Amino acid sequence: MAALQPPKIYTVSDLTAELRALLEDSFSGIWVEGELSNFHQHSSGHMYFSLKDEESQVRAVMFRMQNRQLKFQPKDGLAVLVYGELSVYERRGEYQLVAEYMEPKGLGALQLAFEQLKEKLRAEGLFDDARKRPIPLLPRRIGVITSPTGAAIRDILHVLRRRFAGVDVLIYPVTVQGDQAAPEIVEALGELNRRGGLDVVIVARGGGSIEDLQAFNEETVARAIAASRIPVISAVGHEVDYTIADFVADLRAPTPSAAAELVIARQDELAQRLDDLHARMTGVIRSRLHGLRMRMSGLDRHVRLLSPVERVRIQRRRLTELLKGLTGWTDRRLTAFHSELKATVGKLDSLSPLAILSRGYSICLRLPGQEIVKNSSAVTAGDLVEVRLHHGRLRCDVREVRAPEG
Repeated sequence: MAALQPPKIYTVSDLTAELRALLEDSFSGIWVEGELSNFHQHSSGHMYFSLKDEESQVRAVMFRMQNRQLKFQPKDGLAVLVYGELSVYERRGEYQLVAEYMEPKGLGALQLAFEQLKEKLRAEGLFDDARKRPIPLLPRRIGVITSPTGAAIRDILHVLRRRFAGVDVLIYPVTVQGDQAAPEIVEALGELNRRGGLDVVIVARGGGSIEDLQAFNEETVARAIAASRIPVISAVGHEVDYTIADFVADLRAPTPSAAAELVIARQDELAQRLDDLHARMTGVIRSRLHGLRMRMSGLDRHVRLLSPVERVRIQRRRLTELLKGLTGWTDRRLTAFHSELKATVGKLDSLSPLAILSRGYSICLRLPGQEIVKNSSAVTAGDLVEVRLHHGRLRCDVREVRAPEG
């Protein structure tokens, strides 16, 4: 009877190593779909997270050298596709997915990165109109950051020469596509700001896919545009293309040609604007002069009113007017008095004894006392009386006194 073989006894390390080798051989180059959870990026740069579905989850890691290529920022709840291999973390004896590539499910990585960066910079206020600088009306020197061989620079120069031939243009050649494009654009913006002497800078390239325009969606480029002391016009792609640079720039042009048209006005347009400004200025000056004349006239009247000579003249005029009024009032009163006096005299004349005498009556006075004789009994025969007539007087001796009849 054959002897039994002794059982193979594994150490923990041996077992873990064999499992690791088995998993790595059997599950290399696999795609795993799941939802990110427990996402954490270590200070070393490595990313640690879990992939889960409705029933299970698996731990995963994406080392710094691999995740540096990501165009978006992973976060919990995001559905992703991960490419990598299964391995075992020997210290804990836990299997994990070592990720080499990751992309969002249902949305391209570049588009997601665009939306994430757009929201981040918006929250920081880099898109606010309040921080954007005005573009000069007639810049003397224009900087252009673009490819020296592309159609964009030809279009820009053609429009500038047609609209205003005298403007100076400084071209800073850069790569506008690929991994080196963003660093070169950032360096160009920094160099032009250090050099100075420019009134405005155009950052431009022609149209393309989101991958072609990726350099203008990089955070470094956006922050370089925001930090520029020189106003920046973004002219990237066609009218329908929008990049992060468009939102951060002081002005967005739909095309490179449109940027040239926006940055400088045509000579005839400038002449018309100058004429309009001259007319407005003339109107304003005339209005101001009229206002000043009116104010001077008012001040002159006010000064004259405060002058002692003018005040005496005004008081003299007022006194003349008062005297004139008093004279008129006096004349009117005298006329009224004369009329009243004449009426009174007429009344007195009608009541005067002399008027009665004029009608044939007479007055008898007993002498020497000249008492009026109203009754025959007031005199006796032999008395001396005086009879007053309308014209003249009579002295008479009373011969006979007769008593009143009846």
